[in-house]
Amino acid sequence: MDGTDSHPVSADTDDPERIAYVLDILSSVGSVLLVGALLFAISGVWPPLVAVESSSMDPNIQQSDMVFVMSEQRFAGEQATNGVVTAQQAEGYTRFSGSGDVIVYEPNGNERRTPVIHRARLWVEADENWYDRADEDAVGTADNCRELRNCPAPHAGFITKGDNERTNGAYDQVSGISGVVRPEWVVGTAEMRIPLLGEIRLRWNQAGRAVALT
Repeated sequence: MDGTDSHPVSADTDDPERIAYVLDILSSVGSVLLVGALLFAISGVWPPLVAVESSSMDPNIQQSDMVFVMSEQRFAGEQATNGVVTAQQAEGYTRFSGSGDVIVYEPNGNERRTPVIHRARLWVEADENWYDRADEDAVGTADNCRELRNCPAPHAGFITKGDNERTNGAYDQVSGISGVVRPEWVVGTAEMRIPLLGEIRLRWNQAGRAVALT
């Protein structure tokens, strides 16, 4: 040994193809992060895109769709209550071929449960007997408020329901999907759907936020 430090360098360290490959990956990751940041800035919700895992909103929002969600407080119109326009309030206001906003909410305020994406049908006040304002086809077999679950309303909030009459004929608050939806349980309003794109999310990331219960 002559005492001279020797640090062999791999022959491909300066390989132009490898460097270009790494730069390409970094560029792709950066682009994804940039798009995500832009969508978050617009929507005010994270994640701004959610995958739909059931058919409860057929035919207007379908299973495997990807849906863009925006904070309900952004661009809320005059008809809105707590940022949401209900079907009963809507006057010429439609979303996804129906009256009123479609909302994403945490059932019973439970952050660990899969969020639900259903249409906001009406707003009720605390202790309100809302039976007479309800759609008679969506209250099940109840003939009055006493026989109707969540009536009188235990607190102020939204009565919700999926658009699929075959699988979701009753209000969520009648079928047991959730109690009356408090405003703080609302994640945001659905604004746009991208058909079938959610299938990738559902297959690739089972831990991702998927929405819509049957």
